[in-house]
Amino acid sequence: MKASLVSILIPAFNAQEWIGDTLRSAIAQTWAAKEIIVVDDGSTDQTLEIARRFESETVRVVTQENQGASAARNKAFALSQGNYIQWLDADDLLARDKIARQMQVLDQCRGNRTLLSSAWGRFRYRVAQARFVPTALWCDLSPREWLLRKMEQNLYMQTATWLVSRELTDAAGCWDTRLLGDDDNEYFCRVLLASDGVRFVRDARVYYRSFGYGSLSHVGFSDRKIEAHWLSMQSQISRLQSVEGTERARAACVRYLQTGLHYFYPQRIDIVRKAKQMARGLGGQLEAPRLSWKYSWMEAVFGCDGARHAQDLVRTTRRRLEKFVDKTLFLLTLANRGRGDFE
Repeated sequence: MKASLVSILIPAFNAQEWIGDTLRSAIAQTWAAKEIIVVDDGSTDQTLEIARRFESETVRVVTQENQGASAARNKAFALSQGNYIQWLDADDLLARDKIARQMQVLDQCRGNRTLLSSAWGRFRYRVAQARFVPTALWCDLSPREWLLRKMEQNLYMQTATWLVSRELTDAAGCWDTRLLGDDDNEYFCRVLLASDGVRFVRDARVYYRSFGYGSLSHVGFSDRKIEAHWLSMQSQISRLQSVEGTERARAACVRYLQTGLHYFYPQRIDIVRKAKQMARGLGGQLEAPRLSWKYSWMEAVFGCDGARHAQDLVRTTRRRLEKFVDKTLFLLTLANRGRGDFE
């Protein structure tokens, strides 16, 4: 394992505020055998210029016309030489020993198709405030059990938690460039089913910068993102059904459809109808999503669509305020103590 090269692959688009810290966390990895590849996806800000300041023998920066995160990831992988792949978004951070701790575990694994995951915590600006909240996925699991728990309990693992062998990456295939969101869940569904199982490394850590809006994961009211999310959900359900035909698997898929229905209702009734038809084929039934009690009264006045827009506006405004407060406290901390290393 000591000779294994790890490729840290970073797609970047308009990430000038974050790319420097992300690259510093990649460069600081205690695993010495590493290469870092940044693919700038046609940024219109200073992302490319900042990334190029870090270029060295181990850091390579390339650029392409804007094609989306999946296309940038595919290009990064095509350029890589590593035996293992570490995906890293341009605003997230790795603990200094994240890769080293996972590589150490590989000595105990039988083949090259063991998929490694790690703990992850959310933060905005202040890394020390990251919250690590264990879920039912934070343990060693078979691929099927992992997917069943994900769908049953509406869970996921953050993209950077995974460390994937090149053999397993090749077996899973490319990232789907049609997906504007939920591309990571669809991709790692394929990786999981090509793997021998998941080995969870609790002491390895990832810091996930999450604001809850304005990101790829935020679907909102964009028709393109809504359609991409539906395509991803169909793919994941189909793949699980192809390997697990039990009653539990069918119920998990129905639960997954029910949880995801709020992305489509009421603005895309056509997709809602397809989801209901799929649920019936699985032996279940879907109910119309309900607004929380804070907004349900608006439905009588503004209609369902209006009430959901109001809910989205209030949540986005609250998150922007939380971001502003956290950034202010972060800047005050920098002024008083200077920039610290990641633990």
